[in-house]
Amino acid sequence: KSGLRGRGGAGFPTGQKLESCLKARGTTKYVVCNADEGDPGAFMDRVILESDPQAVLEGMIIMAYTLNSHKGYIYTRMEYPLAVERLKTAIENAKGLGLLGDNILGSGFSLDIEVFQGAGAFICGESSALMYSIEGKRGFPRVRPPQSIESGLWQKPTQLNNVKTFASIPVIIDKGSEYFSGIGTDTSKGTAVFALAGKVENVGLVEVPMGTTLNTVITEIGGGVKGGKHFKGVQTGGPSGGCLPEQFLDTPIDFDSLKEAGAMMGSGGMIVMDEENCMVDAARFFLDFTVKESCGKCVMCRLGTKQMLSILEDIVSGQGQPEDIEQLVNLGEDVKAGSLCGLGKSAPNPVMTTIRYFKEEYEAHILEKRCPALVCRDLIAYYIEPEKCYRGCEHCVVVCPSEAIIEHPKRFKVVDQTKCIKCGNCLEVCPPEYNAVVKLSPISKVPEQV
Repeated sequence: KSGLRGRGGAGFPTGQKLESCLKARGTTKYVVCNADEGDPGAFMDRVILESDPQAVLEGMIIMAYTLNSHKGYIYTRMEYPLAVERLKTAIENAKGLGLLGDNILGSGFSLDIEVFQGAGAFICGESSALMYSIEGKRGFPRVRPPQSIESGLWQKPTQLNNVKTFASIPVIIDKGSEYFSGIGTDTSKGTAVFALAGKVENVGLVEVPMGTTLNTVITEIGGGVKGGKHFKGVQTGGPSGGCLPEQFLDTPIDFDSLKEAGAMMGSGGMIVMDEENCMVDAARFFLDFTVKESCGKCVMCRLGTKQMLSILEDIVSGQGQPEDIEQLVNLGEDVKAGSLCGLGKSAPNPVMTTIRYFKEEYEAHILEKRCPALVCRDLIAYYIEPEKCYRGCEHCVVVCPSEAIIEHPKRFKVVDQTKCIKCGNCLEVCPPEYNAVVKLSPISKVPEQV
């Protein structure tokens, strides 16, 4: 009745999953909390575990009691020492109050919850890989069916949910399903928690009712794009999410609307990008992460994503070919179709959405050897404007590690393009009252200085 959907990214109805596990055959059942938050810049689960671990424990106890499960696991990361410490303290306190352990509050129901620390592999956030890890095996996703609600941890029916999902259960029990379902949209109930980051004035955790628009979060809560620059795009859903342009700012934040636009809720990352972000380089950055975190089990994920990354690296280095865009799209579709788990199926998303919505940037890189955002090193050059460099100070000369800046006979400074390593130090130190150092792209735009 509450309409709670899993907060781990997929958005599967929690009640439906619980009912299926309840009906599954077997007397031994497990309850598992997925606290393996591996997305770069994401810290929503960590904050909950550090500030209110009791809410997570309470949600697990309620669900375990419903299933008559007597063993629970919280799978978290070694990088979260404070969260682990507070979880263990909360578990011991719950035992002291008779809320965990044998014969809880004289009910005849017993439950033990254990904290299990993973080694930090991103793939272990996938449910079956996570359960293999708890079993002491290599964290590989497995073929499904059967689903974990039928055969999960040690081949027993297992109810696995995200930190935010478990933390929502006590609120529903305490205030009623109507209270919870009264928040959000028709298909996405409750609130959404995001780690707002990137080129925005106010960064940090944001909790809003489902259905709140991207524009409200970025402009009203986030304070707008930093420095008054122009908004270019927002990436939601972690490294496997999609990048959406300005035309989607009025999109409601819910499972279905974001998916329809080409993005996703994911674990709750939201990165704002401005005119100084290169969308091709952004796609390369996110894909590089998933390539490194792939477990390698599926051929298309293991090799397909590497080939996509190789093409992107060619494009940002000025070696791209006109056929590369079509090749990326074809490879992306193949990777999605040929991958076993969510990591592989969603890995091409940043590439596919940037091609879909920012194709002109790909074309500029490939056809003109130009980076419109002046980000890609192999496509830009640093140039000192002679008419502004009349003071002839030595700031840029001192910080240049390759000794690429020399003095022209007319006293202004000149960048030797054959020596320049494009570190950007000269641009950083040039006094703002002169602002003589600029970035140019394509490199052919650099005037000859005799």
